[in-house]
Amino acid sequence: MTTRRFLLAAMAASAATVMLGAGSATSAVASGVAAQEQTRTDQGTARREMRAGNQLSLREIERRVLPRMRGAEYLGPSYDSTARAYRLKFIRDGRVTYVDVDARSGRIISRSR
Repeated sequence: MTTRRFLLAAMAASAATVMLGAGSATSAVASGVAAQEQTRTDQGTARREMRAGNQLSLREIERRVLPRMRGAEYLGPSYDSTARAYRLKFIRDGRVTYVDVDARSGRIISRSR
């Protein structure tokens, strides 16, 4: 009978631990979903603005910026709909560089090293 009580107590403790951890896991998933939704919204905004002729396409911006980053590996873009700017990410010799580009003009706004 003692073994049975021990097993029941262990199962209850295990279930409580899982339930306590579920709250933080749920909030982490929720913030990940929110970030994905914002990314989708930004991408949709970029597409609409480009189709309306208000800004350049990502391909045009890449065509202008990539030749200036010789020797660096291009890791990809992100878009900020508030700033109406693309951030292109590069890596060279283990160092990451971000190049911020105005989506309307294609002009480089800033470069971090």
